[in-house]
Amino acid sequence: MSTSSNNAVVLLSGGLDSATALAMAVEHGYNCYVLSFDYGQRSQTELTAAKQIAANLDVKEHRVVRLNLEDFGGSALTDNDIDVPDHEEEGIPVTYVPARNTVFMSLALAWAEVLHAQHIFIGVNAVDYSGYPDCRPEYIAAFEHMANLATKTGVEGERLTIETPLIDLTKAQIIQEGTRLGVDYGLTVSCYQADDDGRACGVCDSCRLRAKGFEDAGVVDPTRYVQGA
Repeated sequence: MSTSSNNAVVLLSGGLDSATALAMAVEHGYNCYVLSFDYGQRSQTELTAAKQIAANLDVKEHRVVRLNLEDFGGSALTDNDIDVPDHEEEGIPVTYVPARNTVFMSLALAWAEVLHAQHIFIGVNAVDYSGYPDCRPEYIAAFEHMANLATKTGVEGERLTIETPLIDLTKAQIIQEGTRLGVDYGLTVSCYQADDDGRACGVCDSCRLRAKGFEDAGVVDPTRYVQGA
């Protein structure tokens, strides 16, 4: 019988990074309780991908929670009046969703308390990424500190750790690690504006980072693109 300290909540978007983080958690023997979010994002096909990935990795449970972040807007991913850029931007791009990781990790924290899980895995990366402030190591450290102050389990000694196994890896290194673990990247959807069939646009920031990662890793890119991309 598994011990409660071996439980982990893993955030899974359906993209390349989160799928790799989940595979790493599984390899390390954690009982993985997987959490995905329907938050009003442009591409709903990433949730279909998340369900397939979770099923392939035989996790303990997979939940999809509906949030309405599109009610606030403020991001090209949740507001149809803001276009997803097809070029690299300076500073924090318009695809940043205000407070998204804070909202996601807060809900993961709530489930972790219920499960007596002392680990939350999130596939954030601070090397080949879009410059989002809630992907930085200092943000993760601050959230972990808060989580241990703000929870009953933290106060009572069940210290919670935010696990970020990809934080210092390049996209190529992430792909190489996932390939070693047998991650089916053909199932993953990383595009900010994938079509209803999950085909990638090939021009958004996420698509560019993903394509370069496969090229640098020397791994065949299984991404399905829209015609002409």
